[in-house]
Amino acid sequence: MSSTNIQPGYQFASDNTAGVCPEAWAALEQANAGYAPGYGDDVWTAKAADLIRDWFECDCEVFFAFNGTAANSMVVSSLCQSYHSVICSDFAHLETDECGAPEFFSNGIKLLLTESDSGKLLPEEIDRLVGKRSDIHYPKPRVVSVTQATELGTVYTADELAAVCEAAKRQGLRVHIDGARFANAVVSLGVKPRAITHDVGVDVLCLGTTKLGAPVGDAVVFFDRDLAHEFDYRCKQAGQLASKMRYLAAPWVGLLEGDAWQKHTTHANNCAKRLAEGLLAIDGITLAHPTQANGVFVHLPDKIADHLLARGWHFYTFIGNAARFMCSWQTTDEEIDALIADVGFWSGDQQ
Repeated sequence: MSSTNIQPGYQFASDNTAGVCPEAWAALEQANAGYAPGYGDDVWTAKAADLIRDWFECDCEVFFAFNGTAANSMVVSSLCQSYHSVICSDFAHLETDECGAPEFFSNGIKLLLTESDSGKLLPEEIDRLVGKRSDIHYPKPRVVSVTQATELGTVYTADELAAVCEAAKRQGLRVHIDGARFANAVVSLGVKPRAITHDVGVDVLCLGTTKLGAPVGDAVVFFDRDLAHEFDYRCKQAGQLASKMRYLAAPWVGLLEGDAWQKHTTHANNCAKRLAEGLLAIDGITLAHPTQANGVFVHLPDKIADHLLARGWHFYTFIGNAARFMCSWQTTDEEIDALIADVGFWSGDQQ
């Protein structure tokens, strides 16, 4: 018997398991009142797009999609011909979690993978892969894609992104960011969103909202507006043009109009720090990757992992055989303390 009394089945597996945050829910309720034009011709969609432009302090082009897989795949397909390739880390979200969707949407592009530093693409790898071959038998590099925050919970600094963008531009490549947890990276670095996007040369960002506390939806943000030419047609063809677009857009208004986005991401990041510190204080547990956003990656002894799963805790053990614990806007100190107490209990039981 454990020394704690947790709610069975609590999810640390993903920040997707959290509910809708109050601010997004309130905006949805307001958007639900009365009638509104369809297909994005409503005031909520216009307001959400303007708030995103204000957030980035630039006149970017904004589109809304149902999810990140579609957003990422549509962007890659719009930047590439089918014979092109995308350079990315071996732990990039495009590679590890999209089930071949970028290749499917683009009619056959190839992902060129590089070894990474805790999930981060190294600038010198861009030069290496571009210079590796130039013959017609090799899929021509066209795009560099980075995941921010990375799939291993690390965060690119502004200088690191600038170096990636500089290497990409030197080779004539476009730069895409998969930003499912982009807001967590912004808070972690303590910078303005522009400092890790268009200020350093990023061309387009797929900006996630579900990790922030929205029910569904991503935004595609083109900092180079010329690249957005006819992207609306691509959204329609891909089944991503919502007939009641206000329901995708309204949560953005609730999150960006005040400080909700910052409040919730700060909370999630702080929860991850609290959890990491508690786990690392227990013998036998080591950190797999630095805790820089809202995810904690640790090497967990098999016996402890098995007992946690039996107790109803949910977490993933995947990349690099590390256990991943994700925190969200909804995570509480009590839940973190209960998990740490259970880990400590089973760790002591082994001795």
